[in-house]
Amino acid sequence: MIQWYRRSYSIVLCAVFALAGCGHETKVTRVDAGVVTDLSGRWNDTDSRMVAEAMVKEALQYPWLGNFTQANRRQPVVVVGTVLNSSHEHISVQTFITDLERELTNSQKVTFVAGKGERDEIRTERKEQAVHAREETQKAPGKETGADYMMKGTIATILDEADGTKAVFYQVDLQMIDLESNAKVWYGQKKIKKVVEKKRTVF
Repeated sequence: MIQWYRRSYSIVLCAVFALAGCGHETKVTRVDAGVVTDLSGRWNDTDSRMVAEAMVKEALQYPWLGNFTQANRRQPVVVVGTVLNSSHEHISVQTFITDLERELTNSQKVTFVAGKGERDEIRTERKEQAVHAREETQKAPGKETGADYMMKGTIATILDEADGTKAVFYQVDLQMIDLESNAKVWYGQKKIKKVVEKKRTVF
């Protein structure tokens, strides 16, 4: 009888430890950064990169760019302003802004200048140089390149959900605004629709 109790107790302990460790194994696989990994259906790095690439390419194909270059004999100077997150998700807007900045800079069709947050840091550096740096190496204030245009916009979503299936509709609107006249010289829109189905597991 004692042996039976010991055997039963051992079986129960094994079962408890097995359950405690069940389903907690972690597996990490390194993949190329360009590979699409859409796990949750939410806005991700692929959406940010692809939308930025497509919208900057479209913006730079419109007449405002050629008109400015022809009239002024130079490239327009562009800065990225605020991109508002009006969606139901927590979206890293700064990542999207960085993607826009990269595409604008690498296009070599416009001169891209630093945004507000970066300018504040650079101005602080110039002030410190005026106090601490050798005179011949100091960078003088008042010589910044002013932007001709500002790109800004919004990210919005529409959510539809029923019976475990969810449809998420993303709409990104961007505008290029003339900083002198406030004229909107370009208005672009990119839409993404995702359908997310959650399958029930039967035990």
